Amino acid sequence: MRYGENHKEETHKKLVRAACTVLREKGPDRLSVAEVMEAAGLTHGGFYAHFKSKDALLVEALNSAFAHAGAKFRKVVDGMPARHALATYIDMYVSPVHRDNVSGGCPIVALNSDAPRQSKKFQTAFQAGIDHIVDALAGWIAETGREDAQTLARAAFSAMAGAVALSRAVADKALSDELLASARAGIRARLGVSDAELSKAVN
Repeated sequence: MRYGENHKEETHKKLVRAACTVLREKGPDRLSVAEVMEAAGLTHGGFYAHFKSKDALLVEALNSAFAHAGAKFRKVVDGMPARHALATYIDMYVSPVHRDNVSGGCPIVALNSDAPRQSKKFQTAFQAGIDHIVDALAGWIAETGREDAQTLARAAFSAMAGAVALSRAVADKALSDELLASARAGIRARLGVSDAELSKAVN
C-alpha cells in the first residue's frame, strides 16, 4: 500500500496526541509505548520510525500538552483588558471543570509529582511550561500597575496549581469545590482583580 507524502507526519501527530492524553492521565512512568502505538493504530515495531526513545516521546508529548492547554486558555482571554484577562484566567484554571479534566488540563497540575523523577530534558520542558504561564500572568499584572509583577505571578501560579492539585486529591466533592472557590477568591483579591475591584475599574 502506498501512502501519501504527509502520511508519516500525520501519523507522528496522531502518536503525540495519543501520548498527550495518556501522559496526563497516567503519568510518564505508566505511559506504555505499546498503548500509544495501539491508540494510533500501529504496531510497536513502528515506534522507532518516529522517536529515538520513550523519553523523546514524553518530551514531545509534554510540549504538545502545554501548547494545547495554553491555546485553549488564550482563546478565551484574547482581546480582554489585562484585569479581566487575569481574573478570567484564574477562574478558568482554579475551577471544577479544570479539576475534572485531567487528560485535557494543564500538565503542570497533572505531572508535578512525576517531573522530579524524569530526565533532564523532560524537567527542562516542564520548567519552560511553568515559565511561560508565569510570564503571561506577570504581563497582565504589570499592566494593572503593579511593580512586583514577576514575584506576584510566581506566588499566584503556585497557589493556583496547588489548589487544583489539592482539589483533585480530596474525596469529598463539596470540600473540593470549597477549596477551589476559596483559592480563586484569595488569589483574585491578592492581585486586585476581585469582582468588586473589577466593577470599580469599569465604573
